Amino acid sequence: MVDVWLKMEKLEAYYLSAALSCTLLVSCFLFSIINRALREPYMDEIFHLPQAQRFCWGSFQWDPMITTLPGLYLISVGIIKPASWIIGWSQHVVCSIGMLRFVNLLFSIGNFCLLYLLFCKLQHRNKAVSGIQRVLSALTVAVFPTLYFFNFLYYTEAGSVFFVLFAYLMCLYGNHKTSALLGFCGFMFRQTNIVWTVFCAGNIISQKLMEVWKIELQKKEEKLPSNQGLLSECKKILFFLFNYAMNFRNLSVLIGLTWPYILLIIVFIAFVIFNGGIVVGDRSNHEVCMNFPQLFYFFSFTLFFSFPHLLSLAKIKTFLQLVWKHWGEFVVLTVVSLFLVWKFTYVHKYLLADNRHYTFYVWKRIYQRHEYAKYLLVPCYLFAGWNIAESLKSKSIFWKMAFFICLFVVTVSQKLLEFRYFILPYIIYRLNLPMPSLPKLLCELGFYIIINFVTFHLFLNKTFQWPDNVGIQRFMW
Repeated sequence: MVDVWLKMEKLEAYYLSAALSCTLLVSCFLFSIINRALREPYMDEIFHLPQAQRFCWGSFQWDPMITTLPGLYLISVGIIKPASWIIGWSQHVVCSIGMLRFVNLLFSIGNFCLLYLLFCKLQHRNKAVSGIQRVLSALTVAVFPTLYFFNFLYYTEAGSVFFVLFAYLMCLYGNHKTSALLGFCGFMFRQTNIVWTVFCAGNIISQKLMEVWKIELQKKEEKLPSNQGLLSECKKILFFLFNYAMNFRNLSVLIGLTWPYILLIIVFIAFVIFNGGIVVGDRSNHEVCMNFPQLFYFFSFTLFFSFPHLLSLAKIKTFLQLVWKHWGEFVVLTVVSLFLVWKFTYVHKYLLADNRHYTFYVWKRIYQRHEYAKYLLVPCYLFAGWNIAESLKSKSIFWKMAFFICLFVVTVSQKLLEFRYFILPYIIYRLNLPMPSLPKLLCELGFYIIINFVTFHLFLNKTFQWPDNVGIQRFMW
């Protein structure tokens, strides 16, 4: 039996090595093509690259148009400067555009490894999960199109994902001080990553609450709430949370468990007060607002990219039966959703003006096609939201509360519809799905490969020019 287990572990190591090697080979090939095509900074790189080069050359003059903290630039200099001392390259080579972009390629390798470790940790209790499923899952999420594209440009996405995933992994292993420190690094890449620090704290709190909740139910000889009866159980759960929070001893236990994260949250609050807001630099184009439909856009985004796991005739039939059975509740949800779409739909000027982003065409061809289009999509949003919640039925009610609260905060506060903002919540969601079957994983991977191929083809070969600008423009996420 031990020999069989060792052989299986060895085989999984071969699968992992092969997947990582192939991904790295393809990524290096794409990296060389993109860098030959893009000799100059493109899009947001016009801010990030010069700022990183100033840091590299020893100047710390800050560009007021940059809205994020300098985590990306500090890490980049911390990686490439020691390498230059060892290899002996000149400062011109070390601080070049290609070298700085290469830092994100290194982060992408780290993200692959972290995803694999997270799948191993999150699926360790499921003995039916094979090694090839874990490796394929890590490979699939590593080439998730919206994330994979930005591995080749000097954006904050790859590094931001790396530190958030690393913090989440350390949290799952109980290394909470390390997790909070990594959460600080993630915060230095993007301020909104503080939400995922809260999620890590919520992960611990949800475990503790579930332990107490089970004991309470056992005393009363009741069963755990089923997903079908979730709405009817809300009152009971809220009553339980209120009673739990009113006990000082309970709160002191939770503070003792989560104090490293609480310290980081206090640092974040101090930063917001000192800075006068969450955004650094240009605040006029990055306003915080209550854009409730962003949550609906995320549901649609998730349904699209997870369709092998979420979309089937059986699920549509189940949803329709549920609507028929609980029609009153769905009428209320529909009315509330229509109201939120009516009153809280915000359209950023960048969304309407910048035809280089896919979101421009999504908005133009769907939402601007007719004034009532945004309302007609509400049933689809409800189906997508129900589907996502249903797919997480293996998680505890308190975990789901923590996740959906963090999801709400990180999406709804954004005025601009930007697919990049959905990367981290989507990956956290995808990591916590029950392990899909091998055919579904292969379907998902194939779907992502096709999207990536089309994306890079459009980016590299279907260039265009604006009438008032001589520069070459490219389509991108």
